[in-house]
Amino acid sequence: MEIFFNSSMPRAGSTLLQNILGNHPEIYATQTSPLFEYVGNARQVHTKSPCAKAQDKEEMKKAYLQFCLYGMHGYFNALTDKPYVIDKSRAWAVNYELLNRIYPNPKIICMVRDLRDILASMEKNYRKHPELITAKATVSERVTDWLGEKSKPVGTTLKNLREVFHRGNNQNILFVRHEDLTTRPQKTMDMVHDFLEINRHTYDFSNIKQVTFEDDKFHGIYGDHKINSIVAPVKSVYKDVLGDIICNQVYDMYKWYFKAFNYTK
Repeated sequence: MEIFFNSSMPRAGSTLLQNILGNHPEIYATQTSPLFEYVGNARQVHTKSPCAKAQDKEEMKKAYLQFCLYGMHGYFNALTDKPYVIDKSRAWAVNYELLNRIYPNPKIICMVRDLRDILASMEKNYRKHPELITAKATVSERVTDWLGEKSKPVGTTLKNLREVFHRGNNQNILFVRHEDLTTRPQKTMDMVHDFLEINRHTYDFSNIKQVTFEDDKFHGIYGDHKINSIVAPVKSVYKDVLGDIICNQVYDMYKWYFKAFNYTK
């Protein structure tokens, strides 16, 4: 079994990508996965447990890394007998060094999208359910909140993505733009397959069957994990939803992101 990783921006098509890949007969694609949390909790024990700290440090380090590697394979052996797995969690990319120690030279896919459309998608979901959450009164205040470095899911993921670039850990990451996946799906999936070194597959983009399922009540109103079975271009609406002033402010604040992924003002 070979394991790949999907560590993407929110509202950027990661669920769609998982379900497209999940329509491949040899690929098992997860919903939002707790696997990294298992690895992270084991790291807490490795770091803080007196029983671990009382033993030889190097031996315990090797034991922890092997525990995680075999634990990852055991986790998926219980779920599938397919030869390829792609695990979805936003935590993998920013924890690249740890993942690389456990699973050397991991291949990570990161879905990105125009940041203004990500925020517009958040705002549209808010407007559907304004009575369900506590939020600031204005669009500008909500956007500021969502972009805060401690704010999930946008702010923290954006901060982590910048850290990935800062550390130079983006060499084993394939960045896939939501706009490319929805406008040129087969060409984009050919690129994904080439990166994963799996034989190319012809998908039926008029009928992508949903194969990942999760109860969105545990993710809140910003977690929408249902897909459209037809993969088609998605109209950019950020100017209509956010307005020109906010869109220009977001662009000016996060030029590194727009430059990295070829989005224009």
